[in-house]
Amino acid sequence: MKKNVSDWSLLILRIGFAGMMLTHGIPKINMLFESPIKFADPLGLGETTTLVLTIIGEVIAPVLILIGFKTKLASIPAIITMVVAAFVVHANDPIDVKEKALLYLIAFIAIFLQGAGKYSVDGYKK
Repeated sequence: MKKNVSDWSLLILRIGFAGMMLTHGIPKINMLFESPIKFADPLGLGETTTLVLTIIGEVIAPVLILIGFKTKLASIPAIITMVVAAFVVHANDPIDVKEKALLYLIAFIAIFLQGAGKYSVDGYKK
């Protein structure tokens, strides 16, 4: 019974946080088609590169986490994106501004450590 509760908890965690992250990432997809691309470049990689990396961390990785496919690997770009958001982009902001990025960071770290659980593509046994 306890294992079943853990698997349901992981499912809720994955769906909840990955699904909510998509609300931040999906609008950024349209920015790829703007000319010129205008996006923050806090690491000096270039606006286009930073936008593409952000879309990987806020759209592609969360979709994989949501369905539970290669979950541990997929959580890494999401974690990196939230580290940059919390500690670089919002470095000088008060805690209430960086709070969302920190909450996502904590959730994605937990998903990385625990994996997807039974109710996922990763957990499917043939």
